[in-house]
Amino acid sequence: MTIQEIATTRRGFLAGTGGLVIGFALMPKTSAFAAEKGVQADGADALVTLNTFVRIGTDDTVTILSKHIEFGQGPFTGLATLVAEELDADWGQMRAVHSPADDKVYANLAFGLQGTGGSSSIANSYEQFRQAGATARAMLVAAAADEWKVPAGEITVEKGRVKHAASGKDSGFGALATKAAGIKPPADVKLKDPSKFTLIGQELPKLDTVSKTNGQAVYTLDIVPDNLLVAVVAHPNHFGAGVKSFDDSETRKVKGVVDVKQLPQGVAVYADNTFAALKGRSVLKVDWDLSKAETRSSDQLSADYAKALGEKGITASEKGDVEKAFTDTGLKTLEAQIIFPFLAHAPMEPLDAVFIKAADGSLDVYNGAQFPGMDKATAAKITGIDPEKVRLNTQITGGAVSTTKRKMRPLMRTDTVRWLAASVFAATDQSRPIKHMWTREDDIRGGYYRPMYLHKMRGAINADGRIVAWDQAIVGQSIMGKADLDSTSVEGASDLPYDVPNLRVVSHNVKLAIPPLWWRSVGHTHTGFAVETFLDELFQMVGKDPVEGRLEQLTEDPRYAGVLKKAAELADWGGKVPEGRQRGVAVVKSFNTYVGQVVEVSAGADGAPRVHKVWCAVDCGVAINPNVIKAQMEGGIGYGLGAVLFDAVTLGEGGAIMQSNFHDYRSIRINEMPDVEVAVIKSGEPPTGVGEPGVPPVGPATANAWRRLTGAPVRSLPIVAVATS
Repeated sequence: MTIQEIATTRRGFLAGTGGLVIGFALMPKTSAFAAEKGVQADGADALVTLNTFVRIGTDDTVTILSKHIEFGQGPFTGLATLVAEELDADWGQMRAVHSPADDKVYANLAFGLQGTGGSSSIANSYEQFRQAGATARAMLVAAAADEWKVPAGEITVEKGRVKHAASGKDSGFGALATKAAGIKPPADVKLKDPSKFTLIGQELPKLDTVSKTNGQAVYTLDIVPDNLLVAVVAHPNHFGAGVKSFDDSETRKVKGVVDVKQLPQGVAVYADNTFAALKGRSVLKVDWDLSKAETRSSDQLSADYAKALGEKGITASEKGDVEKAFTDTGLKTLEAQIIFPFLAHAPMEPLDAVFIKAADGSLDVYNGAQFPGMDKATAAKITGIDPEKVRLNTQITGGAVSTTKRKMRPLMRTDTVRWLAASVFAATDQSRPIKHMWTREDDIRGGYYRPMYLHKMRGAINADGRIVAWDQAIVGQSIMGKADLDSTSVEGASDLPYDVPNLRVVSHNVKLAIPPLWWRSVGHTHTGFAVETFLDELFQMVGKDPVEGRLEQLTEDPRYAGVLKKAAELADWGGKVPEGRQRGVAVVKSFNTYVGQVVEVSAGADGAPRVHKVWCAVDCGVAINPNVIKAQMEGGIGYGLGAVLFDAVTLGEGGAIMQSNFHDYRSIRINEMPDVEVAVIKSGEPPTGVGEPGVPPVGPATANAWRRLTGAPVRSLPIVAVATS
């Protein structure tokens, strides 16, 4: 049985039932391995390799190899647009697949290894993929010139056709591809002047929309090889706990359960199907060792964080004389403390990974690999298989972007493969394929959260509405595990964009048994909220308009002012607001992308905030595809709004994790999603990311509107308490 034959979609069971055939899909014809070899699988048209990123099919299709994982944020479409622009291809002939795992060949130029994150996919690939397209074009032209015996300078390429006007010669890409592949690529190619762009900047349809809509898209969850074992792992309810002993007698009685094994991470239950694995785990009795566990509750952690403020911190930014500035009796001052909870990523798709060992000893790993080279290396190390015999198949994921635009837990897939899925497979005799399932309950209770943070703020403002002193202390875990300053703890605060003459930002690192990791927009998730809400309160103290006040102190970078003015213009800031509603504003730069948002809020029947409309302006440099940019802004707004309104992972008495699924860690619902209007600022600056920057402004803009509506500042999140029982 081929790899293409082992994947069936979860929609397939509908085929042939009741006379209605909804769909049945095999592995997509173009796999990473097929692309690596330069051919398509299943006897489809041959793919000819022109360079690292471009393959031409004999049917004229152009397949780009995306070094970035497609989890809904649009790299397949964006990278294909860059190639198609310089190749002068027709958009209808473009295709995209994930590249093989190779940290050298397919490195993220921002990271130095293959990986997706930090809204870097387009930013690091902008010239690289354009050059790939231009190089392929030059090779096709050279092939045509040789074939037709005409000067290359007389050949034109337009919408996927290579032409020589004088002779009337005309060809598609496919007929020239084999000859082109034998031509030495030019050492240097000239890229188009942006004024000549025909595809970049256009709202092109996304390449993966159709397959995700009609059910043909294949996720790791859909890969079901013959003789598959499904494994789930029982984890402790306390971070830092370990297995003391376990009783699997009842588990082994469950029909379909095959084995139970202790791992460094917990106790694994192996079964013939998912239901049996989950049922077997549910009756497994584990005695957990809590001697090294985190046993403090969230309230106790909050109190300990407050105590940390009295200790000497790490200076992140300092200018002027902050203490002296606060002695000026002509200033109005404000102090506040804001507490931010742990946040899970709560992907819609349950995370999983499939391991299949072939008869020749080679290993295929299927998962949504955010850092495929790391996954490949660690899978090889843990299983004891030669890295040269390990093939990592990156799959599209449904955990990054869904109907609520929820972003996948960053690196969770890498962690799942490295420390869990590989261990699950390695603990067996490796004779049967194994799928490790990481359920939503596992995920929400499994850590790698956005850390809990405490901000202590002091500010001073004069009668003219100018902020003259700013003192901010931030307490929380270092995501990078650093003893010194972690820039991700203070970004957005230490580089405060406002012209404040006396500024001090201090960081306090705390150590917990709870594993932290990046959450969508990283440090800006909390610094953006703290800065923009506290700033707004200072302006309100002296009756300063929050838009005017910001503009007066945004003196260094005009792009901040540009998105703020545009968002205010979209919302008709200063105009009439419907009765019973208020508006709030915020502007945040993250990942070198500038986003300004205005939010309109009322109090719902339950007394909770009801967000009706969000006006958003974004400046991300050259807009590769405005359609994708707008979608990412809309998604970031939905994701960020759900978090600020409802989301928190809390530790109860004794440190037990309280949340487990969407009933107590809930997503924003479709009827709660506001109307969103997005304006993309036209720019000639290099493109920057859009996957994360839409998130930070919506929280503070909502809180600012809520404070102006109710008079109550938001000092802790989420705004709406959700029952945890």
